[in-house]
Amino acid sequence: MGGMLRVVAISDTHAPRFWKACPPAVAARLAGADLILHAGDVCRAWVLDELAGFAPVRAVLGNNDGPDVAAWGAPEADEFTLEGVRVAMIHDAGPKQRRTTRMRRRFPDADLVVFGHSHIPLDETGDGIRIVNPGSPTDRRRQPRGSLAVLHVDGRAVDVEHVWL
Repeated sequence: MGGMLRVVAISDTHAPRFWKACPPAVAARLAGADLILHAGDVCRAWVLDELAGFAPVRAVLGNNDGPDVAAWGAPEADEFTLEGVRVAMIHDAGPKQRRTTRMRRRFPDADLVVFGHSHIPLDETGDGIRIVNPGSPTDRRRQPRGSLAVLHVDGRAVDVEHVWL
């Protein structure tokens, strides 16, 4: 990969209860993505196959994911590099108190951690680490609408855009 990457991060799709098929508003944001990150609670591996029709997918296991998601290849946590940015992904980053401290301890080499579980969009920096929760595109819980995040990665710079659906 070279140049700016457009990475779409989603989480907590909770298929088939909330995700019967890729919603058109999500599909519009996935079009042209270089990579899709799913931060867990996929619930059915076919969702990852559907997402892979748009771009390569990296996913981690959530607390509601079963053996089919693990068999697809989703680990409990993942670490990788995008254009020089060291990225980690995990489903549950724990309570909001001291979250950046906890993520720095869990992923000492990461620049950015993508996580899910709360369904609450977040972009926060502290303790030398940036943490991003894309929210859920389909199970909004206490949010006004569903959401996802688009990460524009260019060298060591990451621009995060939360998109309300």
